[in-house]
Amino acid sequence: MKKILLIVSALALSLAAMAQETEAPKFSFKQTGFMSTPKVGAYIIGSYKYSDLEGANGGPGFGLRLIRAYVDGSIFNDFKYRVQFQAGGGTPHVKDYYIEWARWKEFSVKVGQFKRAFTFENPMNPWDVGVGDFSFLVQKFAGMGDRLGEANMGGRDQGLQIQGDLFPIGEDKYRLVHYQLGVYNGQGINATDVNKAKDLIGTLQFQPLKGWYIGAFGWMGSWTNGSGVELKRQRVSFGTRFDMDNWTFRAEYAMAIAGEKQESGAADALYVTAGIPVLSWLKVYLKWDEFRSAATAATSHDMYSGALNFRLHKNLNFQLEYRHHINQLLPSPHYNEIWVQTYIRW
Repeated sequence: MKKILLIVSALALSLAAMAQETEAPKFSFKQTGFMSTPKVGAYIIGSYKYSDLEGANGGPGFGLRLIRAYVDGSIFNDFKYRVQFQAGGGTPHVKDYYIEWARWKEFSVKVGQFKRAFTFENPMNPWDVGVGDFSFLVQKFAGMGDRLGEANMGGRDQGLQIQGDLFPIGEDKYRLVHYQLGVYNGQGINATDVNKAKDLIGTLQFQPLKGWYIGAFGWMGSWTNGSGVELKRQRVSFGTRFDMDNWTFRAEYAMAIAGEKQESGAADALYVTAGIPVLSWLKVYLKWDEFRSAATAATSHDMYSGALNFRLHKNLNFQLEYRHHINQLLPSPHYNEIWVQTYIRW
């Protein structure tokens, strides 16, 4: 019996050794003295949309909103980089590419292709907006299908930007002031510039309490359309946002400064969003969204919406949204929509 036990033990040890030797190799990036391990990720947003307005959203049915993949990291601890690609919702293209010298919180420099420094909502990830899409304000004034005719640029452009956070206060040493100032081509993403003029966009924000920001934004520039006509873009926006303990509140107003040498025609937009945590995995969003294409009641498009976000995991979210539209430019202004979206990332 003792011999049998010895033989069985020896066999088990041999098999264990063989298993260790034949285990599938594990690949990983190693940290070096000058470059961090690159972070690679992706996310997908799929949807089903229904509307009782004929032809809205391209008709009712399932669709792919977008697929994005990205890589980011740092070099020498001071330089951050990011490259992001998008497929779905149009031709596959580069969404972001930039490098940022970010040695100090008070002052950093970014160059490449990235979000324009205009409005609180524009820089947000689609995951964090809380409702089915960005507000009319962002879509019409920040470059996601501009009111002057520019195609959807995802709120981005190519240029150079400085930014920083100043004056740490309170026990948490949160920063009282945030600023950004950028110089951009004005033609949007993946496009060469067509003239010597540049867009100047900036923001100044105050954080009187941790998580609560009050800010103003300004934009002076132009966009040249496909016919070679240069259209002025001179805009301002004012707003506030609050994010703390999973509670969310955002409100913003934007307008075009119209005039002979300013933007063509008056227009403005306003939205108010509130996010209310119900359970650890359930958050309710309520939103009022308005765009007035000529800054008058007769040209207003209002949308009232409510959305349930089922965040079952940090990388998995299901969203159910009801929308009621009142578009004064339509023969029948009132119509309804139901959006269902799935968010997956890794």
